[in-house]
Amino acid sequence: MATEITLEQQQELDEVFDRARKALAIIETYDQEKVDRLCQAVAWAVANKKTFLRLVDMGIEESGLGDPVSREGKRFKIRGVLRDALRQKSIGVIEEIPEKGIVKYAKPVGIIGSIVPTTNPDLTPAGTAIYAIKARDVVIFSPHPRSKKTTFETVKLMREALEREGAPADILQCLTKVNIPMTKALMNRSDLVLATGGPDMVKSAYSSGTPAYGVGAGNSTMIIDETANIEEAARNTMLSKTSDFGSGCSADGNLIIEASIFDKMVEQLVKEGGYLANEEEKAKLKAVMWDEEGHRLSNTVAIAPQKLAEAAGFTIPADRKFIIVYGDGIGKENFFSNEKLTTLLAVYKYEGFENALDMMRGIYEVKGKGHSCGIYSFNDDHIHRLALAAPVSRIMVRQPQSKANAGAFNNGMPMTSSLGCGTWGGNIISENVHLKHYMNTTWVSKPIPEDRPSDAELFGDFYDPECEK
Repeated sequence: MATEITLEQQQELDEVFDRARKALAIIETYDQEKVDRLCQAVAWAVANKKTFLRLVDMGIEESGLGDPVSREGKRFKIRGVLRDALRQKSIGVIEEIPEKGIVKYAKPVGIIGSIVPTTNPDLTPAGTAIYAIKARDVVIFSPHPRSKKTTFETVKLMREALEREGAPADILQCLTKVNIPMTKALMNRSDLVLATGGPDMVKSAYSSGTPAYGVGAGNSTMIIDETANIEEAARNTMLSKTSDFGSGCSADGNLIIEASIFDKMVEQLVKEGGYLANEEEKAKLKAVMWDEEGHRLSNTVAIAPQKLAEAAGFTIPADRKFIIVYGDGIGKENFFSNEKLTTLLAVYKYEGFENALDMMRGIYEVKGKGHSCGIYSFNDDHIHRLALAAPVSRIMVRQPQSKANAGAFNNGMPMTSSLGCGTWGGNIISENVHLKHYMNTTWVSKPIPEDRPSDAELFGDFYDPECEK
């Protein structure tokens, strides 16, 4: 594998950075009305139904990953990103705190190097472009080789939209001679890196010497307690597990179900389209999903349950939407408690809510710490205890994780396609990457009346005035 870029790649990098700097000098002069209109233009260029369906089909045909029916819904995520962007200021004064004498001004971060994952060759560029333009940044995209044609086409459509509005197309660019050394070179030269991809790519972004926002791995786990609405929980699990054939890091991978409702919940999952594998089929799935050391095998990622079963050596009915296995313990030696990224779900039984929390902690020691978990419950104490205990950055209550973690129209999470996982997941932030992360902020401070508590107030019982003499 090559470790250095070629002369031809170096020339492409020099050219795109030269064009990016020229475009940056222009977009930095735009006012709020202008950038908002550009955000709308690039969003519509990709998110209109006719175009997005074409991009979805193109991306799935090119990569061999994903489900065309559920992936279509990702065009609404672009609408959500646009909604959030349009509702915020990004030029000049963006916040004032009079009582503290603070005024905040927004500034561009500059040239963003955006690493595009193979599973979102259309959504990630569109969402990134909206936030970047809103912040008056420019972007150079590095597409995944497995879906680069789709990313090229997505960026091309947005460039054409910019030109129609009289803005430089080079606000958005896409590398053409992409490989790992080229992507690393892009990261080294950018002002900011947005790394959406596998752990190795994220680690590379953080070691590039450039400020970077990365994302962590998922292993989304839901606790379902005795107060849950079983029909709602099963329906949402199906929606999350089948979205784009379970390719997203937020797709439900594990259910921890209270013993008294366990059988009813599994029965309801089957009604929602689940196929309950027997022990022989489960062993075959284990063999095809992971190698002997527990490393997930790529040929099972984001495929239909029928294809997953076929790869394992058995068949399931054509109407089944996902496969269910009974969990056989939790830990690195128990592979079904690991991340799956496909149409496979593991279910576990618990007795006593503290045991559910212990099982949840055990799963995240295997994989996915920092990412997300959730709960189906109407018991506020259970929700509170989970929030205190879970080593994750986001918890969804009675919501399908793959639909809700990155923002939805019925929750308040910032819309995005990049989920920070905190230090648990090796990331610098533990929130959804959104507009504020695309901007530099200048704090202007004016004098205020002195705010200095007495030493007695500050130190409490530890204060001894004799020591100050």
